Amino acid sequence: MSTKIIVDSACDLPDEILDKYEIEVLPFNIHIDNQCYKDGIDIEVEELYAAMKEGKVPKTSQVSPEDFKRAFSRNAEAGNDCIYISFSAKLSGANQTGQLVAKEIRDKYKDVNIDIVDSKAGSVATGIIAYKAALLLEKGVSREKVIEKIKYWADHIEHIFMLDDLKPLVRGGRISKTKFFVGNILNIKPILCVKNGKIELLKKVRGTGRAISKMINYVKEKSYDLTEQLIGIAHADDLVQAEVLKEKIEELGGKIFCVEKIGSVLGVHLGIGGIGVFFLNEAEA
Repeated sequence: MSTKIIVDSACDLPDEILDKYEIEVLPFNIHIDNQCYKDGIDIEVEELYAAMKEGKVPKTSQVSPEDFKRAFSRNAEAGNDCIYISFSAKLSGANQTGQLVAKEIRDKYKDVNIDIVDSKAGSVATGIIAYKAALLLEKGVSREKVIEKIKYWADHIEHIFMLDDLKPLVRGGRISKTKFFVGNILNIKPILCVKNGKIELLKKVRGTGRAISKMINYVKEKSYDLTEQLIGIAHADDLVQAEVLKEKIEELGGKIFCVEKIGSVLGVHLGIGGIGVFFLNEAEA
């Protein structure tokens, strides 16, 4: 019996990695002008950003129970165990829905294991966790040990990101109006992180150059040996600044395994513009 890694579309990974390791992606729903689109199926991230540039205000909703049921049932019928690595449970109900559907499928297929693990993360941070899990499975590591590792990585994955504007986060309820007000008054670049699965404001910095320098300082403070781990970068339609960030991390000896555009789910809530870096803060035992 093989074990399949499943993620949702709040996870950002290069297509070649998803394809090589047969990582299945469950779609969140994107709502634009009273139309609902399945992320990555009915709408691509470039189309989402184009709509936002036109002034449209998209919304998201979690993976549907039907999509969970189809994915879990298909794998169960094929005799596959599943590990669903979810978008942060503090930011979405997808983890809880996955748990409810998994119980239903396990009751029907008694010999199949379906495990739901909260990545406490999103974007390339979840991607790093899923990729590392897939590498272990490829090496023949047991399902139980892989789940143990996923939980460890979820506790130690770092997100450091800079946005052009806090307005989308406030609109989506991901950050307080007070923090938004302060940011707008000062005309600053907010630097944020994720702590225990929730988005937190780290610092307010004037100017993109200073903000990137502050991000690099945080990377140096929070990471273990950058030469010995996977580091990912993501951007919200701002490849130029993402490449600047990549170059500065490489100057520290860091190995960047991907530079990805932030997908539709987080693009809706973060807005256009901004960059992020993702890494582990502690070496594995």
